[in-house]
Parts: sequence; C-alpha cells; structure tokens
Amino acid sequence: MKRILIALDYDPPAQEIAESGYALAKSMNAQVILIHVVAESVYYSSLNYSPIMGYDGFSNLDVVQVSTEEQLKKAAQDYLNKSKEHLGDPNIQTVIKEGDFARNILSTADEMNADIIVLGSHGRRGLDKILLGSVAEQVLHRTKVPLYIIPTKKFEEGK
Repeated sequence: MKRILIALDYDPPAQEIAESGYALAKSMNAQVILIHVVAESVYYSSLNYSPIMGYDGFSNLDVVQVSTEEQLKKAAQDYLNKSKEHLGDPNIQTVIKEGDFARNILSTADEMNADIIVLGSHGRRGLDKILLGSVAEQVLHRTKVPLYIIPTKKFEEGK
C-alpha cells in the first residue's frame, strides 16, 4: 500500500476521519492525500448544509458566506491546509475538486493511484438517504480499490 486518499467534508467528525486515515497510512508507511469536493455554491446556502466545521482550530465560518466558486475553493484549500497542519505532516498532498462528491472521490483515487479510500459514513436513514443519497454508499458500489469507512454517528452523538 503506497497511497491513501482521505475524503474530508466540513462535518464535525472530519477530524476523527483524518486522524484515523492518517494512522492507517502511517502504519503502512503510505503517502497521504486529503481531498475535499466543493459542491455548487447553492448547496452551501441550502438547509442541507451545516456550517459547523470539522476541525476545532478551523474557524473559517465565512465559507457559508462566500458566493463564487473561487472563494469556495480558497476556503476548501484553507481547510485542507489546516487539516494537514493538524496532522503534523508537511508531505501530505491536498486535492480540491468540484461537483459530484462520489464521482470526484473515485476519479481522484484513480488519478492518484490510491490503494485505499478513507471516508466517513453519516448513517443517514429513511427519507434523507433516498433524497440526498449516501456518498459512502455510492463510492462503495463503484470503487475499484478497498474502502475504509469510518462510522461518524458515534462522533456526532459525543461518543
């Protein structure tokens, strides 16, 4: 195993996902790649988006106020840089993509020759899952590489 792709969003459990993925990578002496997929700017102003950020030290709540794709990308890069700093490894690569979450995670895994994809599962059920879909489920059904899914429900409930 040479490369591990860790997909991060802005949800509070992102820190745990990054730390778990990083620990997995270090146990295999693998390179770490952090990815964040930027949705259309309309998503960030919708009721489905929570402005709570993943890292305690990342307080750029302005991401909800931005309106251009360029501003969204800059906020995402700031977030990944803060994540990289938190993990304490300057050799971590970061990737920003825009559009469909699952498709971009999978295409980046392909482009970067990732051996494992690490992401969180928010455990949506019922109508939420039908309407919103599940990124983890979409990636699971279409991936060509192993997937390490971290259930985030316990982090959202305060462990």
